[in-house]
Amino acid sequence: MSARAASPNFSDLTRERPFMRLWTARLFGSAAAQMLLVAIGWHMYELTGSAWDLGLVGLYQFVPALLLALLAGHIVDRHHRGRIVAACLAVQGAVALLLLGAVYTHQDSRGLLLGLSLVLGAVRAFQMPAQQALTPLLVPPLMLPRAMAFSSAGMQGAIIGGPALGGLLFAAGTGVVYGASLLFFAVGSLLLMQLRYDHMPAPREPVTLATVLAGVDFIWKRKPVLGAVSLDLFAVLLGGAVALLPIFAKDILHTGPWGLGLLRSAPAVGALAMSIMLTRRPIERHVGRTLLMAVGAFGVCMVMFGLSRSFLVSLIALAVSGGADMVNVVIRQTLVQLETPDAMRGRVSAVNSIFIGASNQLGEFESGATAALLGPVGSVVTGGVGTVLVALAWFRLFPSLAQRDRIVRSEV
Repeated sequence: MSARAASPNFSDLTRERPFMRLWTARLFGSAAAQMLLVAIGWHMYELTGSAWDLGLVGLYQFVPALLLALLAGHIVDRHHRGRIVAACLAVQGAVALLLLGAVYTHQDSRGLLLGLSLVLGAVRAFQMPAQQALTPLLVPPLMLPRAMAFSSAGMQGAIIGGPALGGLLFAAGTGVVYGASLLFFAVGSLLLMQLRYDHMPAPREPVTLATVLAGVDFIWKRKPVLGAVSLDLFAVLLGGAVALLPIFAKDILHTGPWGLGLLRSAPAVGALAMSIMLTRRPIERHVGRTLLMAVGAFGVCMVMFGLSRSFLVSLIALAVSGGADMVNVVIRQTLVQLETPDAMRGRVSAVNSIFIGASNQLGEFESGATAALLGPVGSVVTGGVGTVLVALAWFRLFPSLAQRDRIVRSEV
């Protein structure tokens, strides 16, 4: 059987109207989320000037996401996923509205930013698995690999535009950034409220520890999937530098908010370029080795960024790191979605979201904590070296992943 010959082309994918509605809504939602994160990071650093507090913003988002993830996956498997995502975007819009009001009434504070970070973490515990589990319901199975790559391209486009726009809007004030985020969240939520697809509720079964932990059991028994998601956890946990970008922008590279926006967008530029390439030419062979090499390249880029004193070199290093990370994202997400039955996609995606959240939000806390001890440069360089070592270790720890040839195995 030739999967390549049977694969639909890109124009077939764009004619799937429910999928394109989701794609557009995620475009607005992702841009809004990125603007909000840039604003909160810069806002916190202006208020406190503390790398530790920047790390706490990430930690406060990670903890509720971790605590609620398995429950969220159970709910996602039993309710309309489109409405869940729409509600999540609406709540994030409410957070932006509260921050907007706080800025203009001079009620903004460290405590408020940390408290609302908890809300954002709780919301994303539901949003991430619902989004991941929704896409396979909107396209035929043969379109899914291309749809995943195209979804990543759209998200990266939003991630590029969101922080860059947020950085530019800072010239008009922090409140303007929060207002723009509110508008974008509203558009995304309204689009998803109109999303229609065939929704077959899962059979009502007793909520037990076994049903809640079914996603964990599913991933544990599939070592290539376990290796892929745990690789992302440890690599980005060590190698992420997002939380420290305000420090690099202001104190090391000596730029303003516009520079922070560009630095935040640079990884997405590389990721967008790579996702477009993967949409046109999917990775078909040697996917395991390619994944591990991409993660190693990500670590090398982080070392280069940490040592750089040139704004241009820093942008290039971050852009290349984004391209390498996109290879990781596409291979990992496609493995998870194609090997999971629909009735379990919410719970499996919830477990996957724990790994993603840990590699991002908890990684921000790790960066802030190590920066407080080693300085921002020492934190980033040490983390990059650690990422390279993790990629090398996974060749031995997960040989079934390293030797994986194709994403979709021919055997059942």
